[in-house]
Amino acid sequence: MLKHAVAAALALACVSVAHAGKTLDTIKQRGQLVCGVNPSLPGFAAADSQGNWSGLDVDVCKAIAATILSDPNKVKWVPLNASQRFAALQSGEVDILSRNTTWTLTRDASLGLMFTGTTYYDGQGFMVPKKSKITSAKQLKGATVCVQSGTTTEKNLNDYSKAMNLAMKPVVFETQEATNKAYFAGRCQAYTTDASGLAAIRNKEAGNPEDHVILPELISKEPLGPSVRRGDDEFFTIAKWVVFALIEAEEYGITQANVDKMKAESKDPVVQRILGTSEDTGKLLGLDKDWAYRALKAVGNYGEIFERNVGPKSALKLPRGANNLWSHGGFMYAPPVR
Repeated sequence: MLKHAVAAALALACVSVAHAGKTLDTIKQRGQLVCGVNPSLPGFAAADSQGNWSGLDVDVCKAIAATILSDPNKVKWVPLNASQRFAALQSGEVDILSRNTTWTLTRDASLGLMFTGTTYYDGQGFMVPKKSKITSAKQLKGATVCVQSGTTTEKNLNDYSKAMNLAMKPVVFETQEATNKAYFAGRCQAYTTDASGLAAIRNKEAGNPEDHVILPELISKEPLGPSVRRGDDEFFTIAKWVVFALIEAEEYGITQANVDKMKAESKDPVVQRILGTSEDTGKLLGLDKDWAYRALKAVGNYGEIFERNVGPKSALKLPRGANNLWSHGGFMYAPPVR
């Protein structure tokens, strides 16, 4: 028994410190994280006239860059449409895909990638012109519906139409831009995509956002989150734990504004672990002890990211809802940083 115990202890010792994987090495050598994002979805990923990117998905990549490279701006942004995104990740064109992408079994099991978690819980909805006086998706029987190809949205639309016997007529476009233009030009009676996406599109593209209504029904579950290439466990672990740290930091009141004070003064064991003033959790990730501190200093905690980009005080004015912390009735629950 002693022999087995010693062997087990040696085995644990051998794996206690993470070894840098190929992706992490490449990012460090390159001096840049390459992040695949939506070409233009305000609130999640969009560039201003100076080429500065912002959004919830953008902040995830900034946090990871701050963690690995000590600088949230060391990111190369690669805009990808729905049909390009998975090939870009598979081929190594991008290190991480942070592009309002739904986590599904097929994608997780057959595309050579792994989802790192959920950063926004969404559901598919419908938008219609207010003048149509349509108040429910169940009134869309026989309606033409604008939808983007290569998305779960297209499949969900067909499923819902069949299940509800609505005989909807999908009008399919390859890009989001083409889908937007078609809907606002009146080529379709309705537009379907994630509810958050509808809010972003209405806010940005409509001449008067008040002229368009997002119907109350959500017809699917759309857990949106980043994904990385399968086969690099080290980078996969880093990418998911950065997000977990942002969520747990919100639970313990660590913000972008107070992170330095908390790092210097907090006696809370959890806060000390997150900010690297007690245990060195970074060595388990192939990083240093300040890994989570840098992410929080760069973008703030998850709640701050949500509020800044998509929350009630942002242009999108989306309620926190399911994206609240678990302790506030939502789904956001992070494994402990310990």
